[in-house]
Amino acid sequence: MHFDTGLPWVDAADDFSRARRRQVLARLAGWLRRQPDVNRILSFDAVVAALGWRGEHSLGLQTIQLDTVAGTVESRRDFDRRFRPTSNRVRQRWERLDLAQRRGAAIPPIDVYRVGDLHFVKDGHHRASVAVATGQKTIEAYVIEVLTRMPATGISRRGRPLLKAAGGGG
Repeated sequence: MHFDTGLPWVDAADDFSRARRRQVLARLAGWLRRQPDVNRILSFDAVVAALGWRGEHSLGLQTIQLDTVAGTVESRRDFDRRFRPTSNRVRQRWERLDLAQRRGAAIPPIDVYRVGDLHFVKDGHHRASVAVATGQKTIEAYVIEVLTRMPATGISRRGRPLLKAAGGGG
């Protein structure tokens, strides 16, 4: 169980440390079980390349489930598949966002691409990470739906088969 100290900047630092610790422990547990890195963030480009891009259209502002956010458009790997920070490199910005949220500031929506039932962050990686770490279940997002040549039904967030239709294994 987690209790706030009443000092927002201390609580924001604690939130980051807890999220970072969870990422390290998850990576270590996978290594000890000799499992592939199932927590590695999904690449939007790789998924769309495997499924074949057919088109896209804007769905506008929507409330999306955070557990459907599993990938990124960027090539950087600052977060894992559950949007936990993978290094201390993002700490300062992450804590500033957490602190602003704790103080009641309006946090802008993130920008995502939707492929099947999953979302890939175009802008707002830190905002998504803070939302996950602080126990939020949903987040506001501007959504662009990507249409693919093959159905995106074989994509999984939890490390099961990524692309059955594309021959990915499982």
